[in-house]
Amino acid sequence: MPKKKYAIDEKTEAMCSTCDTESAHTVVTVTKLGQITKMVCDVCESVSTFKSGVKTSIGMSSKSGSPYDRTRKYRKGQAMLHSTFGQGEVTAVIEPQKIDVLFGDQTRRLIHAQA
Repeated sequence: MPKKKYAIDEKTEAMCSTCDTESAHTVVTVTKLGQITKMVCDVCESVSTFKSGVKTSIGMSSKSGSPYDRTRKYRKGQAMLHSTFGQGEVTAVIEPQKIDVLFGDQTRRLIHAQA
């Protein structure tokens, strides 16, 4: 199945890590093959960048996610505020109690859902 080709200024629904909801986004830049490289949330105006279809960085607006809590269960796309690493977005749930979180331009593995 071929990948969808996007155009600049096209609207698309995506998970916003800052708003912590599925919301409308505007495509800002695309590759020659029409893959998104940067998009902006229409609600909070946070910017997300992509490389090979994978989110590589998030530029946060003044809104922030809730403070990181190792006992809380997180899902992909959810925003958090870590006391050491700052603003982040969950990019993957690895195991029942491990998540990958993108902080700026670095991904870190954290624990969650600890009793």
